[in-house]
Amino acid sequence: MNEYLTTAEVADYLRLKERKVYDLVRQGHIPCSRATGKLLFPRQHIDMWLLSHLKGDQAQRLPPPPVLAGSQDPLLEWAVRESGSDLASLCHGSGDGVRRLLEGKAMLAGIHLLNATTGRYNEPAALGLGGVRDLIVLHWAKRRQGLLVAPGNPHGIRTMSDIVKQGAMLARRQSGAGAAQLLHCLLQQAGVEPTTLKWMAHAALSEEDLALAIAQGEADVGLGMEAAAQRQQLDFIPLVEESFDVVMHRRSYFEPSVQALFGFVREPRFAQRASTLRGYDVSQLGRVLYNA
Repeated sequence: MNEYLTTAEVADYLRLKERKVYDLVRQGHIPCSRATGKLLFPRQHIDMWLLSHLKGDQAQRLPPPPVLAGSQDPLLEWAVRESGSDLASLCHGSGDGVRRLLEGKAMLAGIHLLNATTGRYNEPAALGLGGVRDLIVLHWAKRRQGLLVAPGNPHGIRTMSDIVKQGAMLARRQSGAGAAQLLHCLLQQAGVEPTTLKWMAHAALSEEDLALAIAQGEADVGLGMEAAAQRQQLDFIPLVEESFDVVMHRRSYFEPSVQALFGFVREPRFAQRASTLRGYDVSQLGRVLYNA
């Protein structure tokens, strides 16, 4: 199945007229991106948009389980453990986290999803979350993302185009992961066709798995965060700074497990830990970015 739908395809998928789809885009009500003047609709985000507009959904009325879903973040996972929050981690990528939140299967989700059209991260409408009436988005950290390569950078990779020129094996994340979406955008900006690249056979399901694949020689390069390169003693070529945020229903913020987590981040021990991880800026942690 195509990961991105055209206007005609999304109209057929939603059983709407194309004119109605254009109206929804103009009003900012439906998630889409614009590539070379053409509208494209991420299938996964369209499915999330549908979920967020369900009426009478029982899952939205039941208390969600104390689960942290979404993207893996080493500082967040450490804080969950050390805070005694009793939150269980089920991190399989940003897109999976949004889906679990909508289905009532997670209390909160960590996400870093770029809107290629606006250049902004974690916009609820672009993620299909515009219909969630009690949604809040809290900032967690700014993180540096870039290319992870073996020590000494043996292939001399500095840009996305160098990956093609050097015939390097590129590690990849699973579809729906924030890093996979960012990689797609960076390749598009560099004018690199994905079909011209050599891809690692299996997707890495976490930042740590991707870094480990490069450390063990299964791949030559991959897109990931600087902290992951640090932990595997890899070289790092910075490319962008991204916003990693936490989304949840407003009522969930007052649950004891979430209160324990956000209480812990105000302790000196948390600040000390954050300072040891490269590529992190937690100066705005806890800032409310969206409050429906």
